[in-house]
Amino acid sequence: MKALITGASSGIGLDMARYLASKNCELILVSRNKEKLEKIQEQLPTKTTIIVADLSNEQRVKDLYVIAKKENIDILINNAGLGDFGYLTDTDLNKDLELINTNIKAVHILTKYLVKDMEKREEDTYIMNVASSAAFQPGPLMSTYYATKSYVYQLTEALYYEEKKKGSNVHVSVLCPGPVATNFNEVAGVNFSVKPLESTYVAKYAIDKMFKNKMLIIPGFKMKCAKFFSRFASDKFLLKVIYRIQKKKAS
Repeated sequence: MKALITGASSGIGLDMARYLASKNCELILVSRNKEKLEKIQEQLPTKTTIIVADLSNEQRVKDLYVIAKKENIDILINNAGLGDFGYLTDTDLNKDLELINTNIKAVHILTKYLVKDMEKREEDTYIMNVASSAAFQPGPLMSTYYATKSYVYQLTEALYYEEKKKGSNVHVSVLCPGPVATNFNEVAGVNFSVKPLESTYVAKYAIDKMFKNKMLIIPGFKMKCAKFFSRFASDKFLLKVIYRIQKKKAS
């Protein structure tokens, strides 16, 4: 099999690449960091192609699809994502738009184009979009990030059902982890207020569930419980809770 993974130079994306490589999967790894990608390429035991691309740039995303189409990708993992912290009135608009373009537009374009190609094939193919537990509610102090992950979550679940009704061999999953020990918090400018899961665990758990055709993938018992009990709370109560959690990240 051949997998395309965005945001593959660190964290969950890198650990997914390592786990798929252990299963003899060929890889196409995408990131903005050329130096990291080159080191990863040298370390992995399977054939690995690296592509340096800024996925906040729409044309670079479309260029990436052209490459993916020629390669007959079996697995698409949209993992690249950005975060930011602060009141919406204080965050930089350009950074907001970069975040939206990476977290939403790039995911939408690659998913939309590649699912059409995958539908034409007889063998099983897979799409996994990485959202977050942030997708399940609004997030004061990280409002743009939470909103983008909600988009990914809802788009992916809808696509899952559409493909099921079509009877296609395209299996669609959305990964919604809670805090994970990656460099995300440094980039977003936050500190996790709860103990994060290990990236290696999340990556393996997600890939295994993807191959079992699981639609919604939530690693960790705490996050599963949080999603279940949140349905019984009012929107205003959840906003208060999320705000307090987010506020701790700044300390």
